[in-house]
Amino acid sequence: MSEYLNEVKDLLQKEATKYDIKVEVKGKNVISISKGGAELMSIRDADDNVEITYKGQKYVYDKWYTKPQHLAQVVFNVLNASSQK
Repeated sequence: MSEYLNEVKDLLQKEATKYDIKVEVKGKNVISISKGGAELMSIRDADDNVEITYKGQKYVYDKWYTKPQHLAQVVFNVLNASSQK
């Protein structure tokens, strides 16, 4: 797993109990976030980019501009927004 993705995974795991999520490594360059056994999103390291797949949509972020802590915050914002619905 890339250093970038490993940092994101560690940041997400620190807050996993707060959001009732499970963070799993799904491959060499993919982590999965699930809740209640259902996958919510996946995060894939794609060389210079990182891709988040959420509800069938793919969102691409440039790794050089999006630090791991910023990407983790994006994930937390999405989790907060989806829990309020």
